[in-house]
Amino acid sequence: MEVSNPTHSKTTGLPRKRFYRARAHSNPLSDSHFPVPVSPSQFDCTVHYPQFLKSDSSKKIEFADIGCGFGGLLISLSTLFPDTLMIGMELRDKVTEYVKERILALRASNPGHYENVSVVRTNSMKYIPNYFEKGQLTKMFFLFPDPHFKEKNHRRRSRWIIYTITDVEELGVWMKSCLEGHPLFEALPEDELEADPVVKLLSTATEEGQKVERNEGQTFRAVYRRIASSLPH
Repeated sequence: MEVSNPTHSKTTGLPRKRFYRARAHSNPLSDSHFPVPVSPSQFDCTVHYPQFLKSDSSKKIEFADIGCGFGGLLISLSTLFPDTLMIGMELRDKVTEYVKERILALRASNPGHYENVSVVRTNSMKYIPNYFEKGQLTKMFFLFPDPHFKEKNHRRRSRWIIYTITDVEELGVWMKSCLEGHPLFEALPEDELEADPVVKLLSTATEEGQKVERNEGQTFRAVYRRIASSLPH
């Protein structure tokens, strides 16, 4: 007789958040103990995308959701961009485990789908360069980041577009000013924002965004593109 997993819903088979609750904030400046690849070449993607990479082993991760939370955006992007590898990077161990179980459950109940999405527990402020080669990423997401830690260094590498959104005005202004003042980035014009299907997900795909929407809160968005002339050749 099959024994049901008490941490998963009997109807959907998906993990239930109440078994994976963690503190809302985790200090990125503290030392945590988890494996980190020495360099991007040491990051084993076959562990994360075993089925997807069977057909094309040369594929590399293109999207990174920094501080992915419970994975709402990743799940939406997975079906919107089925041929693109993407990964969530989350510092909290229980939340990372939830996203992992959520993806595995979705793969099991939807054969052939969600094979392009995964999650890793890591400190993005410290270790992003350990996971991705220069110019590898085409999209990065910083959605509803923790505003408590905002004066430290942020080592971020991207190739094309960075998406940010928050419900904290001070943080939104700060993130926009950082991108606006950076010589390698330019704001996406309004017509491109309207045509980009990802922009529509920024406010609604994440659990944080849904909560803000329910409370009729205000959000502050900034979407910037790396200038083509600054890209590596």
